[in-house]
Amino acid sequence: MLWIKAFHIISVICWFAGIFYLPRLFVYHAMSTDTVSVERFKVMERKLYRGIMTPAAIATVVLGFWMVILGWEHYQTANWLYIKLALVAGLIIYHLYCGKLLSLFANDKNHRSDVFYRWFNEVPVLLLVTVVILAIVKPFS
Repeated sequence: MLWIKAFHIISVICWFAGIFYLPRLFVYHAMSTDTVSVERFKVMERKLYRGIMTPAAIATVVLGFWMVILGWEHYQTANWLYIKLALVAGLIIYHLYCGKLLSLFANDKNHRSDVFYRWFNEVPVLLLVTVVILAIVKPFS
């Protein structure tokens, strides 16, 4: 179980590196006006989303569910876990929405300002803080 937990934490870190960085790229992309910069951001965003974020998200979810299955007797009465899983579902939706935004940028159809993306970039911070507190402190047990 400890090996699974270790690789789960590693995948969470990789996923969040992307979740924190991609919206920041969106900020700069939304501010860009020259073709060279716009094309560079498209490549960076695509490689980050497909090459790092998505594989890390899949690994996070698979390893997390593996741990839950292995420890189901313990976890079935852990109310904090259900809240955490709901927040993880929110992170998955956020991830998928990032993919939609990536597609809009790739097709030059973004109509949102850099200010929107600055605020959008703060959402996963709040989710991460809450998930970590739930996983470590385990309130609502």
